Amino acid sequence: MNLFKKLLYAFVFLFGGIQMHLFAQSPNNVVDEVIWVVGDEAILRSDVEAARMDFGANISGNPYCVIPEQLAIQKLFLHQAQLDSVEVDNSQISASMEARLNELIMRAGSKEKLEEYYHKTMTQIREMMFESLKEQYTVQKVRENLTSDIKVTPAEVRRYFKDMPEDSLPWISDQVEVQIITQQPRIPQEEIERVKAELRDYTDRVNNGESSFSTLAILYSEDPGSARYGGEMDYVGRGELDPAFANVAFSLTDPKKISKVVESEYGFHIIQLVDKRGDKVKVRHILRKPKLAQADIDTTMVRMDSIAEDVRKEKYSFEEAATFLSDDKDSRNNRGLMTNVKFDQSVGDQIRTSRFQLQELPAEVAKVVSTMKTGEISNPFLMVNSKGKEVCAVVKLKTHIKAHRASMSEDFQVLKDVVMAKLQEQKINQWIKDKQKSTYIRINEGWGDCDFEYPGWIK
Repeated sequence: MNLFKKLLYAFVFLFGGIQMHLFAQSPNNVVDEVIWVVGDEAILRSDVEAARMDFGANISGNPYCVIPEQLAIQKLFLHQAQLDSVEVDNSQISASMEARLNELIMRAGSKEKLEEYYHKTMTQIREMMFESLKEQYTVQKVRENLTSDIKVTPAEVRRYFKDMPEDSLPWISDQVEVQIITQQPRIPQEEIERVKAELRDYTDRVNNGESSFSTLAILYSEDPGSARYGGEMDYVGRGELDPAFANVAFSLTDPKKISKVVESEYGFHIIQLVDKRGDKVKVRHILRKPKLAQADIDTTMVRMDSIAEDVRKEKYSFEEAATFLSDDKDSRNNRGLMTNVKFDQSVGDQIRTSRFQLQELPAEVAKVVSTMKTGEISNPFLMVNSKGKEVCAVVKLKTHIKAHRASMSEDFQVLKDVVMAKLQEQKINQWIKDKQKSTYIRINEGWGDCDFEYPGWIK
């Protein structure tokens, strides 16, 4: 990855690495001034100083040249987003923000310590994180739009790597194939009824005029992606939703009415219609999840331990146990084999592979697998599944593929991604050069004496 990409992601996606120092403030003794103008957007000296404090030791070159240029590139993308009316999914941004914020809190030790570290309230921290993430998602969307027409054929991949020396081929990190069995602890009926009663109470409070649906969603919904927006989701098609949720959402006709309690794979909901547009619907919802009791978790862990021991004693195979005993729909029909789903821009669709790098696995699974040998079966452990529910799991390390140089026979997709990235980078580089020519740019005296990666800033 070249310096442009590294810094672009760093500046815009401030929380990509969950690093504590990324909220650094510019020094108090800095006299602020506008140093660059790109289009109608200003770059301030304080912006540069704050970024220099964050990344100074990691920047190759003069930070007072490198940083303003990368901020300017960011503004070119954001300006294009305005021209193209690019929209991003706020609920997706919120979900990502909450996940990253939770990790920051965990590292700091508590919300209070996090506030103390940043000298900001949690509300202010959330706002800063959200805006930074929104810019990152927007830039990424513009990049995807600009390169969406690039396709890579197998013949092009073979030509690209045909005469390349072996020691120049990409280095493939360790990869694993993992099989999994999960079971969700039993939830007592009284706990389910408690959650349903909560949701019915919310409905009554809205109908009685005591509160609005949006306010209750902000206060009580356990869907981090939509809660901050009053439970409101973007327009979605039926196929994008849980089937049970979709059936109710698409049956609603009156925005003033609230649905009955709906059970989905994520928990229990009440839903309110906002709007319908063709074959898509926009709704608000409140999600509540029944809480697990420790006794029920313990019971399930004992049962999972028994399953693991039976497999070790060869009473039945791991594959048979996964097929008949696991409640993980994603892997059960694949004999327990976990699937890594990625988006392949060269075909404009998702691709599925059984290979994972450790960092691509769920955190709890990666932690367990990292200490296992091929063929080994783990002890049971607790994890959060793709639906946000706590489940008890046992895994088997099916295959460990050692780090190696890529080959056409074993790693074609990786090599294809390399060619795709090269073509995308070429197109983005040319776009930046063209955009420089058509965009108003002003650089204050003393800030333009640089060997820029893209010389077109100086006109």
